[in-house]
Amino acid sequence: MKPIKLIVKTNSEKYPIIIGRNLISNLSQIFKTNSINFKKCLLVLDKNIPNKYVKQISRSLKRYEVYKFIYNANEKNKNQKNVNKILDLLLQKNFSRDDCLISIGGGITGDVAGFAASLFKRGLKFVNIPTTLLSQVDSSVGGKTGINTSEGKNLIGSFYQPKIVISDVEILKSLPFREVVCGYAEIVKHALIANKKFYNFLNKNINEVLKLRTPTIERSIYESCKVKKLIVEKDEKEKNLRKILNFGHTFAHAYEASLNFSKKLNHGEAVILGMKSAFEFSHSRKLITSKEFSSAIKHLNNSHFPISIKNYFTISKINQIISFMMRDKKNNSKNIKLMLIKKIGGPVIEKEFSDLAIKFFLKKRLIN
Repeated sequence: MKPIKLIVKTNSEKYPIIIGRNLISNLSQIFKTNSINFKKCLLVLDKNIPNKYVKQISRSLKRYEVYKFIYNANEKNKNQKNVNKILDLLLQKNFSRDDCLISIGGGITGDVAGFAASLFKRGLKFVNIPTTLLSQVDSSVGGKTGINTSEGKNLIGSFYQPKIVISDVEILKSLPFREVVCGYAEIVKHALIANKKFYNFLNKNINEVLKLRTPTIERSIYESCKVKKLIVEKDEKEKNLRKILNFGHTFAHAYEASLNFSKKLNHGEAVILGMKSAFEFSHSRKLITSKEFSSAIKHLNNSHFPISIKNYFTISKINQIISFMMRDKKNNSKNIKLMLIKKIGGPVIEKEFSDLAIKFFLKKRLIN
């Protein structure tokens, strides 16, 4: 199957997303074809990437002066300390703004590397090679970068678009199945918020997607990226429309933070639980029909997905969850803003609710 190319056009940058197999063996040619020129590059490498892929990447970059920063990518290391390490290395090696920083890893690696690139001399060329399904369909598209603090997730960051995104489907074979599920969460989210036809396709082909079968996985990545591309092009800086991409995430980020970003619940699993909570909250408020609600919940109740917040939290955690929800970036009042769906495929609506209303909802879910 030939690589698929999708062009993202924002106010600040126009760049391609290339989706295909064995792309990392041909990076120099891809850069040349897409007019991405530099002499030096720093590879910010997730330490968990199998060595055989690192060797392929190194061979394909022989014409450049290459430096490497090995990064232990996890939510606790997604911080300013590691950004500073990258910046120090760029300074030590005398990088210029015409040189390049290449992120090779999942969403955490891309967020940290992209943030460092946005800071270095007010903007260094940035290339994103996402190596997880989650990052290929979500964080690599749209230019969001950021780090965590003790106050919450992604509260410090910037909007900084890459020069190119290269999504090599072959690398996905190295992922644990749990990470594939993690990526699927964002794929189905994009379908739920904006593309009923794509949702129906996923309903029929969910097992093929989870098994990373060609051409189903390539089509799923492409369709997912296309949804996000169209939204980002209309609202690059998340002033209005782009907020719909946060469907389920107000709950999800609070769930993650309340567990101190532990391995007990990864981001995609939190998003699945967050979307289920959002659907359940919508249904309790009669904002979505029972037919649409049942279809979505049935899909999200797949045996491979986390089923209930009761498996992760007790009533004693509710105040902490609410506290993190109150700090969400979307909020600008004492209430909590939620993105909710009226029907599968959209529209998504933004509504405010009191902390007491959401406490009551969570308490009911944790007791029953």
